[in-house]
Parts: sequence; C-alpha cells; structure tokens
Amino acid sequence: MSMQSHLAELERRHKALEVEIEKQALHPSSDDAHLHELKKKKLHLKDEIAKLRESHTRH
Repeated sequence: MSMQSHLAELERRHKALEVEIEKQALHPSSDDAHLHELKKKKLHLKDEIAKLRESHTRH
C-alpha cells in the first residue's frame, strides 16, 4: 500500500468515526464509555495522519 493510499484510508476511517460519534452524541441513551472510546480512536487516527503527513513533507 502506498503512503497516499494509506493516508486516504486513515482519513476515511477518521471521518467514519466522526460520523459515528455525532450519531452517538445525539442518541439520548448513548453509552458514555463507548463514546469516549470512539473519541480516543479518532484522536489516535488524527495523530497518525499528522505523523504521516509530517514524515512525507520532510522527505
């Protein structure tokens, strides 16, 4: 997998988590622990995306 396709996949997963978080937040009986876990995953993906972009711009 090329770096660009890997980055695109990470961005797709990040966006999907964003949508899922929004849905969960609007649901009145949403599980706070699950919502927190989704936010952690989204943040981890964001960090990974930033590292890849930074690494790519240095080379």
